[in-house]
Amino acid sequence: MRIFLSRPDITDKEIASVVEVLRSPNLSLGPRLTEFEQALTRYLGRRRAVAVNSGTSGLFLSLLALGIGQGDEVITTPFSFVASATSIMMTGAKPVFVDIDPVSLNLRPDRIEAAITPRTRAILPVEVFGNPAGFDEICRIAERHHLPVVEDSCEALGSALNGKKAGTFGKLSAFGFYPNKQITTGEGGAILTDDEALADLCVSLRNQGRSSGDQWLLHERLGYNFRLSDINCALGLAQLARIDEIKARRSRVARWYQEMLADEVRLIVPTTPPGGDISWFVFVVRLADSVGCEHRDRLLEEMRRQKIQVSNYFPPIHLQPFIAERYGHGPGDFPACENAARRTVALPFHAHLTEDDVAFVCGVLRGILDTALR
Repeated sequence: MRIFLSRPDITDKEIASVVEVLRSPNLSLGPRLTEFEQALTRYLGRRRAVAVNSGTSGLFLSLLALGIGQGDEVITTPFSFVASATSIMMTGAKPVFVDIDPVSLNLRPDRIEAAITPRTRAILPVEVFGNPAGFDEICRIAERHHLPVVEDSCEALGSALNGKKAGTFGKLSAFGFYPNKQITTGEGGAILTDDEALADLCVSLRNQGRSSGDQWLLHERLGYNFRLSDINCALGLAQLARIDEIKARRSRVARWYQEMLADEVRLIVPTTPPGGDISWFVFVVRLADSVGCEHRDRLLEEMRRQKIQVSNYFPPIHLQPFIAERYGHGPGDFPACENAARRTVALPFHAHLTEDDVAFVCGVLRGILDTALR
C-alpha cells in the first residue's frame, strides 16, 4: 500500500516510557497501572477508571457489574463494531437493536422507548466514529425509564457534546485503545464511572475475581484475566499526555478532507454536529442516495488496486451470520442502518497523513466516481 488506512502516532517519548518499564521489576499490576487510571480520571473528570485488556472487556465487565445476565435485554445499535453487541451476548443477555439516525449514524433516540420491555435492563449506545450526537437525549430517556446507560465510547476519547465529554454520559463507559484509536496502548481499554462500588467490582472481575486484600489466592467471585500490563499502561500514559496534540493533528487531516470534498455532491462528507466536538477516530464518507450503492464495492476495490487502503465501516451487526441465525434477523429489519452500511467508504485517516496525501486520495476517489458513474 502507498497510503495505509490507519497508523498509530508513536514518538520517542512512548518508546522510552515502555523501555523504562521493561527495565523495572513491575511488568504487571505495578505503578504505571495506577498512574494511567488516575490520568484517565483527571482527563475525563470521572471518579474512577479501571484499565482492562480491551474495550470489549470493558463493555462486558460493565454489564456484569450491573448484574445483567441470562434472560435480560439490552438496547443497542446495529451500526457499530460487532463487540457492542457481542459484549451483551457474552453475559447471556440479548442485544435488542434499534435503528439509527441517518445523519449522525448513532442510535435513534425516538425509537428507543418502543423497544423497551419488562426484560430491558440497560441501554448501550455507541458514539459512532467519535460522534456523541444524541447522547443527551438518550440519557434523558434512560433516566425516565430508570435504566442505566453503558456508554460505548471506544471510538470517542476526546469528543464532547455541549461541553460534556464522551465517556461521562453513562453510569459506566468503556474506551478502547487499539492502534487505530486516538491514543493506543497496543491492546487495551478502560472502564470509567463515578460509582465506587461498581468500580471496585470491575477491579475484582478483571483480576480473576480476587478480593481487594493481600490474599492473592483468595477469589471472591468468578472473574477473568482482563488485566492491562504496566507495559501497555506506560504507552498509554505517554499517549494521553499528548492527547491534545494528537487530536489537533487528526482534526487537521479531517479538515483537509472536508475542504477538498466540500463540492462533491456524490458523497456525504462527515461534519461536526451542533454543539459537538469530534475527536476523529476514522473519516468515513458515504455515497449519496442519488448514487447507486452497487458502486461502493467497486470503488473500494479500485482504490485498493491503486495502493490506497480503504474499508467499509460498518457491516450491519444484525446481519452478521451468527447473530442473524440466533435472533432471526434479516435484510430490511433496520433500513437506515443497512442503507448507510451499503454506502460507507472509510478513507485513510491518521495523524501522519500530509495534505498532499489527502489530495492524492481525494483525486483518486473523484476519478473512480467519474469512471463508475459515466
